[in-house]
Amino acid sequence: MDTAIALLDCNNFYASCERVFDASVKRRPVVVLSNNDGCVIARSDEAKELGVTMGSPLFKVDALLEEADAAVFSSNYALYGDMSGRVMNLLHNFTPEIEVYSIDEAFLSLEPRRRSLDNLGRSIREKIYKWTGIPVSVGIAETKVLAKIANRRAKKAELQAQGVLNLYRSPRTEPVLKETPVADVWGIGYRSALKLKAQNILTAWDLREMDNRFARRLLTVAGARIALELRGVKCLPFEFVQTKKHNITCSRSFGQTVSAYDDLKQAVLYFLTRAGEKMRKHGLAASAVTVLLATDRFRPVPADYAPSATYSSVYPTDGNQELQTWALKTLEKIYRPHYEYRRAGVILSGLVGTEKLTKRLFDDENFQKQHKLMKAIDEINRKFGKDTVRFASVRTAGNWKMKQARKSPGYTTNWNELMEVK
Repeated sequence: MDTAIALLDCNNFYASCERVFDASVKRRPVVVLSNNDGCVIARSDEAKELGVTMGSPLFKVDALLEEADAAVFSSNYALYGDMSGRVMNLLHNFTPEIEVYSIDEAFLSLEPRRRSLDNLGRSIREKIYKWTGIPVSVGIAETKVLAKIANRRAKKAELQAQGVLNLYRSPRTEPVLKETPVADVWGIGYRSALKLKAQNILTAWDLREMDNRFARRLLTVAGARIALELRGVKCLPFEFVQTKKHNITCSRSFGQTVSAYDDLKQAVLYFLTRAGEKMRKHGLAASAVTVLLATDRFRPVPADYAPSATYSSVYPTDGNQELQTWALKTLEKIYRPHYEYRRAGVILSGLVGTEKLTKRLFDDENFQKQHKLMKAIDEINRKFGKDTVRFASVRTAGNWKMKQARKSPGYTTNWNELMEVK
């Protein structure tokens, strides 16, 4: 049986997460800042109406935000990730077939004959808001590309569409596509849009009506598939299972430049701890560790320096002790004194499932102890909060920490920051 595809998108997601736990900002403009409180990366509708654009440096809009009594938050990725997980898990109440596309978007496969798609879309929207406090928009159509367009229109005309737009086999599809600029079609980038406009292909409807062979010559196979999707032909596969990770990265800019080896060492070990947690969460082990350093590209002192190096092993591991040894050997190779570093990072690669780990020829007993130890530490930290238990060599603060002067509490991820009812 043919199925409909719905795209659920959390509206202004980072800003909405902040509003869930702080009633005082419900009706105020809200913006969320990038790492080190540099630029605007999320805006509420009220902030958009003020004219605050995505990526605006804070110093350029600070006076405007202050005058409008806006709420400004440092990014709180632990909170956003947890709230995203809650939303995505709740979607299984409506369909077992879900593809999590990003932190705030998911595709759902729906059966049109079971119930009205309009009512189902509204039910999803209402219940997600009731259960999590996150407002969402839902676009429904025959294909992913059409569902993206339906979602975009549902979000822009929220009062008329009530946050839900169903274009599945709908006569409204043609007028909506004729009103959609070709540059707004999912998968059509800036260069492709220029090529299409040179051929007088200005709207999504024009692209839909293109000859498929010409679309393929002009935009390659990917562009031809988008044109077919606009006609209601499913070309983009529905991925129920997340693609296996090839590497895991944790990289951050520092709040200030760092020169001392000990500071860099602490930063690398902290980033390695975060990457290791994520790796083990996916049931993986690493065969290699890459360490990255970089000076400030806008003010390199004494010169521009952005080295990287990798330590590889024939034995994959998921133990922090072993990974720390690899990372520090690598850091020693690339560290140069007197340079002012602004960024560091760690990449875990050569990933394999922990079920594929074999016995080691030497020191297998110690490796098995490390494996069990990491399972216990991860379980404690999941239950009681990040870094409840950690290795003594890993510090959680230092000159290398990001600036997060306006960070909200970890309402859902830290026992010590739970909301209090007085």
